[in-house]
Amino acid sequence: MSFWQAVIEALESLNGNKMRSGLTVLGIVIGVAAVIAMLAVGNGAQATITGSISDIGTNLLFVFSGGPQQGGGPGPGGGRSGSNTRPLTLGDADAISDPFAAPSVEAVAPVIQGNGTLAFSGENTSTTISGVTPLYAPVRNLQVAEGDFINEEHLLGRMSVVVLGPETATALFGHADGVVGETIRIEGQPFRVIGVLVARGGGAFGSEDNAAYIPFTTAQARLIKRSTPDRVDVIFVQATSADTVPQASEEISNIIRQRHRTPIGADDFTVFTQQDFLQTFETITGVLTIFLGGIAGISLLVGGIGIMNIMLVSVTERTKEIGLRKALGARKRDILLQFLTESSLLSLIGGVIGIMFGWLIAFVVGQVATATGNNFTPVVGTDAILLSTSFSAIIGLFFGIYPASRAANLEPVEALRYE
Repeated sequence: MSFWQAVIEALESLNGNKMRSGLTVLGIVIGVAAVIAMLAVGNGAQATITGSISDIGTNLLFVFSGGPQQGGGPGPGGGRSGSNTRPLTLGDADAISDPFAAPSVEAVAPVIQGNGTLAFSGENTSTTISGVTPLYAPVRNLQVAEGDFINEEHLLGRMSVVVLGPETATALFGHADGVVGETIRIEGQPFRVIGVLVARGGGAFGSEDNAAYIPFTTAQARLIKRSTPDRVDVIFVQATSADTVPQASEEISNIIRQRHRTPIGADDFTVFTQQDFLQTFETITGVLTIFLGGIAGISLLVGGIGIMNIMLVSVTERTKEIGLRKALGARKRDILLQFLTESSLLSLIGGVIGIMFGWLIAFVVGQVATATGNNFTPVVGTDAILLSTSFSAIIGLFFGIYPASRAANLEPVEALRYE
């Protein structure tokens, strides 16, 4: 029996039991579609997160209190639990900005942060309030859509002015334009709106559109109290170029070690680069993708067991046919090829339909995310298609071997006697 003869006979056999074949294929369809959709969601999440981190710039460094062994890490306040941790101060930020001590550093922006309630004409919203310096905007690559950012005059005068993120402005005023000059209340204190930022979407520390920025000195004196007056939560540092980031990291570490008098290996601070963030998030999303794909792979395995079950039933039902074929000269390998072809075709058809169905699910998820205002697009990668197709083919062959072998080993006389 040639291969094409086996394919034609397999198609005729499957066509003779349409309902049973369809239900068997359905298991593979669900399994492959689940694998495609889950891997697409995982890849999309990874692309979205790494893309948002890349948007903040290639030469940005973050300095947090607390060494790596004390849990220092991304986000304001990371690593403050260490009893021997000396907090970062304005003095540290000034030392890092010294061009002779740190020639690879372009600009430094210390930040103090807290949460608070903003109110305007009966509307309230809670958001992150950041006390910043004028250099914060260029270091973080923030763009002002309307008005101005905080300047030296605001800082020196401890002025009650605020720059709003577009989400915060919309929450208070119902729109993000034409709000400059309005007076809002932050924790009950009046602040004049001097600017609104351009929308940026989610960032490494959450949505940067839902935020309020006030002068560092104003925050320090009136809104955000710390144990020591010159304490800062995080220092953002801009290196002179992407190539000098490692050198800038080393210079920053040496400066803070000298100021905090900490030996090498016992740092009470952590310097993160953008590459560190990317590696961390890529590791997390990679594990998440594998986890989702593994769960979806279980359904594909269940679909393969369904194929074996149906093929065993088919062998039992066609015992006399097998005996007759062998009596007429069919060889053992012909019977084996026939049943293996049937199981492989079931798996192949299910795989093709599953790929299309999985792509459709990923497309619908992307549309729902867009409609709800989330910048998330599932990515159906070639690797996911090849993986699910190969896995479904292996499943079809593996679970078809036993029924095919059982059919091929039937004795012609015993098969013809089977009732």
